[in-house]
Amino acid sequence: MSKAEVVVITGASAGVGRATAHAFARRGARVGLIARGRTGLEGAASEVTSYGGEPLILPADVSSAEQVEAAAEKIENEFGPIDILVNNVGIGGEDQGPVKLKEEVWDRIFATNLKSMFLTCKCVLPVMEKQESGAIVNISSAAAVAATSMLAYKTSKAGVNALTHSIAMKYAKKGIRANCIMPGLMKTPMAIEGISKFRGISKQDLIKARDNVVPLKGGMGSGWDTAYAALFLASDEARFITAVILPVDGGQCAKVG
Repeated sequence: MSKAEVVVITGASAGVGRATAHAFARRGARVGLIARGRTGLEGAASEVTSYGGEPLILPADVSSAEQVEAAAEKIENEFGPIDILVNNVGIGGEDQGPVKLKEEVWDRIFATNLKSMFLTCKCVLPVMEKQESGAIVNISSAAAVAATSMLAYKTSKAGVNALTHSIAMKYAKKGIRANCIMPGLMKTPMAIEGISKFRGISKQDLIKARDNVVPLKGGMGSGWDTAYAALFLASDEARFITAVILPVDGGQCAKVG
């Protein structure tokens, strides 16, 4: 980074979002941290400061247009125009197949995983268009293209891929880049604790099973693997990269049979 860029990260209180905040902080960014819970954000903000970044805590529900607009306004007032947006929020709890899946669960997953990214992009794109530069990195999932029993999660993440492609093509001539990351199986608290609880199996058994699915030696990835990919895609080094859907999955998406 040639200057203290303004970076906004959603879902920044834990897992991939928190690691991404750390990665940008180490490069001296001014980081707007968005998540629902203040407690997790305060911990993330403290770490951002220790890494040399400048944090701004923004408790908000990113599925609410009013709260997204308020957060974006506060960031611009405190830090200036937004240079980079990393959309990281995502849930999948209680997701099932089409017959057993409850309508309210479908709606909640789509509001969190897809609508939120539409709302944040809607807020930051006019700012980026005005300055004729900017980078958006949306965190999707390998589930978007892989077989999974989680219907709403898979479909919403496929929507994230489509949203990213559409924005990248529409705003390319404005100097705005949009790319997407599809993390594979990650050893993050949300994934391990949430899935083990929902399936009724131990965390140890779940970790072993997930590690065995990953082709690359070492098993599952971590939040840092996704964070470093996001850091690259948002950087000047990736200035000629847009509309990319990048798997960060240890080869899982490439595995056939």
